Order: sequence, then structure tokens, then C-alpha cells
Amino acid sequence: MSWHLGRWAAFDTETTGVDVEADRIVTAAVYGLGGGQPVEPHDWFVDPGIEIPEGATAVHGITTAEAQTKGEPAKGAVDHIAETLTAYAFIPGAAVVGHNIAYDLTLLDRELRRYGLPTVDERLNGQPLYVVDTAVLDKHADPYRKRVSETQGPRQLITLAQVYGLPWADDEAHGASYDAVIAARVAHRIGTLAHMARADWPERIRQVRRPRYGDFNGMTLAELHARQIELAAEQAAGLQKHFRKTDPNAVVDGAWPLRPWVEPSTEGAPA
Repeated sequence: MSWHLGRWAAFDTETTGVDVEADRIVTAAVYGLGGGQPVEPHDWFVDPGIEIPEGATAVHGITTAEAQTKGEPAKGAVDHIAETLTAYAFIPGAAVVGHNIAYDLTLLDRELRRYGLPTVDERLNGQPLYVVDTAVLDKHADPYRKRVSETQGPRQLITLAQVYGLPWADDEAHGASYDAVIAARVAHRIGTLAHMARADWPERIRQVRRPRYGDFNGMTLAELHARQIELAAEQAAGLQKHFRKTDPNAVVDGAWPLRPWVEPSTEGAPA
């Protein structure tokens, strides 16, 4: 079975910010999709236990007061999110899919550690969890895409929806469930293109400069996962080289699909 035709757990979070080490989950979605099975929606509305900055509210529309009133306690929520994701690892041919998913998986990992809960890796107990990341796949398949505008970059989820002919609703975007499902549909389009003859591609894809969709043809999920580890590292190295033209100390983390946990230093702490 081709890697894009199995069962997927489409995963996304909306959060208090962009720092995976310090920020918190506000909403999350895990949607079971594909594989000839019904849709399985799982949604969480979480009280993160900290203030939601105005900048984050401007993105997803959720205020601190709303999260405190309507959200469930974070400890129980992140435990349930992790348990739901882990279950998909035990379904043959299944994978977790998302856009820039290393962010979401790393943030979840840190939330679990924050509350003293088993991490996803500990719950897997050696069972592989395969991941499909639309940001990594798309950047490799269409490496020369330019910005759409001054405010819309080439790898934003809205851009990918437009490139792959998917509808986009501004009033639903930046909701965890909406973004998760769109990412899964983008991944399916990339997988479909990878297994099509170039002559059968839509016109907008045939116009892509030096496309590399075919590189993902015929791979197993395990092979695709391993290849994304390599690609994510290469892409991060290229971005870091670019940033260092103006900032010699710039660092871009290429770890994928999970940024390594570093134990907090106790140096200088009172005995």
C-alpha cells in the first residue's frame, strides 16, 4: 500500500506562543482520517494555566478568560492527547500527519514532562510512530517557490492549500481541527502527485521549476519517515546558512520530528 493511502492521525495545536520549551497548548485536534474508515474527531479546549498573550489571541482568537471558563485542566488534556496519538502507532499503515509537526510534537512532549506524565515515546514502548510533515515534503518537492506576497510566505499552510488546489476559509484557519485536516489533505495531494505520471499532473504543478515529487514514489512509511529526518536536517542547515549572512550566531534546529529534551541545569542551584 502506498504511504499516503493508510490511516492518518491529523494533528495540530494552537498555543500561547512559539517557544516549545515554555509555551502551552490552548486547543488541540487529532482527527483520524483515511484508510477506508470513518472520520474520528478528537478536539480539546484547554486552560493552559498561564496568561494567553494578546499576540497569540490575535492568531487563534482565544482569550485567557475564555480558556479559564471553558477549558479543561491542562494535565488531563495533554495526557488524553498523548494517549490518542499513541493509539495510532498500533494501527498497521498509520501515521501522524501535520504541518511543521515537529513544533506540535515537541510542545506536547514538554507539556507531558511539565506534569510528570509519560511521554509519547515512553507510551510507545518501542513501537514505531511514523510521521508525515507537509512542510518537509513540500519544501523538497517544490524547492524554488517564492513568496506569494509580503505577508504570505511560500511554506505557510494557506499557500500549500492554494498550490494543491484546496479550499481555504480564513474564518476557520488557525483552528486546530481545521489546520490538521488541511495538512492531511495537502499530504495526500503530495502523495498522489508522487505516484502519478508527470503528464497527468495538474497544469499548476507541471509549471513548477524542477519538481521532485517523484522522489517520494514507492516508499514505505518507514522509508518516508527516515527520509524526512534527513531532509529536515538539510533544510534547517540551508536556512541557518541563509540567516548567518546577517546574524553569525543564528541557529536553526534541524531535529525532526522531535527536538531533543535537555535536562534543566542545576548548576548554581541551592543544595
